[in-house]
Amino acid sequence: MVDYHAANNQSSAGGVQTYMEQENDWDRDLLLDPAWERQQRKTFTAWCNSHLRKSGTQIENIEEDFRDGLKLMLLLEVIAGERLPKPERGKMRVHKINNVNKALDFIASKGVKLVSIGAEEIVDGNAKMTLGMIWTIILRFAIQDISVEETSAKEGLLLWCQRKTAPYKNVNVQNFHISWKDGLAFNALIHRHRPDLIDYDSLRKDDPVTNLNNAFEVAEKHLDIPKMLDAEDIVGTLRPDEKAIMTYVSCFYHAFSGAQKAETAANRICKVLAVNQENEQMMEDYEKLASELLEWIRRTIPWLENRTQEKTVNDMQAKQEDFRDYRCVHKPPKVQEKCQLEISFNTLQTKLRLSNRPAFMPSEGRMVSDINGAWHTLEGAEKGYEEWILSEIRRLERLEHLAEKFHQKAAIHESWTDGKEAMLTQKDYETSTLSEVKALLRKHEAFESDLAAHQDRVEQIAAIAQELNELDYYDSASVNARCQKICDQWDVLGTLTHNRKDSLERTEKQLESIDELYLEYAKRAAPFNNWMEGAMEDLQDMFIVHNIEEIQGLITAHEQFKSTLAEANKEREAIQSIQAEVQKIAQSNGIKLSGANPYTTITPASIDSKWKKAMDMVPLRDNALQDELNKQNSNDTLRAKFATQANTVGAYIQAKMEEIGRISIEMNGTLEDQLTHLKEYQQTIMSYMPEINTLEGYHQHIQEALIFDNQYTSYTMEHLRVGWEQLLTTIARTINEVENQILTRDAKGISQEQLYEYRASFNHFDKDHSGALQAEEFKACLISLGYDVENDKGDSEFARIMGIVDPNGSGAVTFQAFIDFMSRETTDTDTADQVIASFKILAADKPFITAEELRRELPPDQAEYCIARMAPYTGPNATPGALDYMSFSTALYGESDL
Repeated sequence: MVDYHAANNQSSAGGVQTYMEQENDWDRDLLLDPAWERQQRKTFTAWCNSHLRKSGTQIENIEEDFRDGLKLMLLLEVIAGERLPKPERGKMRVHKINNVNKALDFIASKGVKLVSIGAEEIVDGNAKMTLGMIWTIILRFAIQDISVEETSAKEGLLLWCQRKTAPYKNVNVQNFHISWKDGLAFNALIHRHRPDLIDYDSLRKDDPVTNLNNAFEVAEKHLDIPKMLDAEDIVGTLRPDEKAIMTYVSCFYHAFSGAQKAETAANRICKVLAVNQENEQMMEDYEKLASELLEWIRRTIPWLENRTQEKTVNDMQAKQEDFRDYRCVHKPPKVQEKCQLEISFNTLQTKLRLSNRPAFMPSEGRMVSDINGAWHTLEGAEKGYEEWILSEIRRLERLEHLAEKFHQKAAIHESWTDGKEAMLTQKDYETSTLSEVKALLRKHEAFESDLAAHQDRVEQIAAIAQELNELDYYDSASVNARCQKICDQWDVLGTLTHNRKDSLERTEKQLESIDELYLEYAKRAAPFNNWMEGAMEDLQDMFIVHNIEEIQGLITAHEQFKSTLAEANKEREAIQSIQAEVQKIAQSNGIKLSGANPYTTITPASIDSKWKKAMDMVPLRDNALQDELNKQNSNDTLRAKFATQANTVGAYIQAKMEEIGRISIEMNGTLEDQLTHLKEYQQTIMSYMPEINTLEGYHQHIQEALIFDNQYTSYTMEHLRVGWEQLLTTIARTINEVENQILTRDAKGISQEQLYEYRASFNHFDKDHSGALQAEEFKACLISLGYDVENDKGDSEFARIMGIVDPNGSGAVTFQAFIDFMSRETTDTDTADQVIASFKILAADKPFITAEELRRELPPDQAEYCIARMAPYTGPNATPGALDYMSFSTALYGESDL
């Protein structure tokens, strides 16, 4: 007898222990129960024949047909798939023993310990030893390799049965004997995998024979599992043979294992396709939102660049109100859309990196940088438009002031010139006496003096008209026409004045008498009258100022004017005294006066009247200047209120920007704690919004008051708006970065300690605390982590790594990209090869797959997704409708275009 205790020194200790326990079980059962022996004979014979039929043979009597060792060797070759040594064909006992020993040696080479089973017992037809040997073969080749959730062999097979039959009523698999007596467990196994073969609800627990025969017949007919048990033997035995049941059940496991692989493969493909579909939807959403935002910017910029001038200040203020409505109503939602777009883009890139997909490259012109560029252009146009509106309001205000001043001076001049042409063209000197002619000559000289005094006013009128033309006044045509008429009339007056003077001088020789007093009166009254008219004109002159200094300058000038009134009054009294002297001389000498001064039309009454009128204008001018001073003081108060609020808001924004920078570098605690802290911090910042709104209200009051400068603060509303928007965007980006870190941690299985280490390394080399590592800083960080990136070979490796962490070539590596790279280096993800292997299982090892197979194995939407994107297969053995799943799987991971 051959002892196989030491037959295989290469077997593991665990394997030896397992089979020793199995052999001990067999030793205890050497005296088999006749019912069990009958069941084992039938089951083992059927099991052997299920394999031998593949070689075109079978056995009838298990202990007789294996005696010569030939069919035993053939059985081992079929189930192991290996060739055994050539058998001996002799009929002698020694030949049979040698053949059986070759079979037993092969079994031992597979790690099986055969105890007390020798070739002689098999050759002699020992039934118990033969059944024991066959059971050992079944354990090794049919049961040992079964593995379910880290359990194997018998325990794995039992766990598999329990998992598959758990949902079925009246089934409770706890062993391989009495748990199978009612037949329901067999039917449940079949129904779980092939519900079309069995109507499970029609089975009754109290009819075990029918249940067993139904399962055996269905398994033999549809699953190619031969009938290895008899229903009557199982029902009639108190405890069915465990080895027979295990042998039969193992056939079910192997029959259904292919379906399990297909299910696993389908699940893997579904997972990959679901990720790809979600990513594609996010890409479509990004493209749509980016297109809409860019289109809004494209439509808005021409409106902001429109410089169509208006005619009046009210029209420009209406444009200013439209612009304020755009700032407060239309733009804020677009700011939010832009922020959300950047967040969606960063989240999508993170998901693509986590699923080992290539980075998303938006359509041309729709990159985040393109949107930022367009947004920068929009803000530039916005700033330019606001400045233009303010400058236009100033220009139109200046124009309206000049136009009113022009018409006022023109009206005064036209009033003065009224009747002058008729006066200069009359020939009264032809019938006058000498004294009258001399009087006319002196009167004309006074007129010339008056004319010269009015020259300055005409020049002022022309200068104002010229300025209105240069400032593009909308009613320049009427201004030019009136100015031209005045100039033309002035030229005519000059010519007529010159002609009349010539006429008077020709007759002067004939006239000798002239009243010197009248002449002196006329000469002094004319400039004084002109001074009074100028003073009244100045007292009525409109003014526009923008600050306290300017109005105080006007007040000072007015006070200086008032200081000259005493001297002017003396001149008036002196002029009036001349007229009084004339009256006195006339009365003294009995001279009858004609009444009017022959040398001037300026009467003492007119002088007194104008003087009184001018004196009445002085307090009115005082009140107007005081009102303007009060207005400028009020404006200065508005400036101070705005400056106080602006300085507070500006300092707040600057402090919060610096604080966010520190928080992003020094964040402690778990990522969830950091995220909670950041969101609370964001709410704190948003609670400051009423202060911004208060500042906007002050700014509106300032604009309505037409205040254009503020010496109390360096902040402008535009500067603070941009700072506030940057603050909100920065905290939103920081929150998004932490959310992406959580997504990375959960997807990659990174521990909190690893994230702390990544953050510490990153912060150590981020010398400028910018939140990003420049190329050289990143290279130093890699060297500190043990990467060889210093020599020539290292340069190419560093270039490869930079292509991963900085796909856009910006030259900087963000913290998110850094942890994505580190997590990719330490974790596994689905690959194109794994997906190809999964498709290969569904295609039954073919290099192509059909639409029918996809629809059978995958959910409908994902099956149609694959069919729509897979190219026709054109390789070897192609059939109609064959699809190329290899190129499709490769395209999913960016190695070619899908």
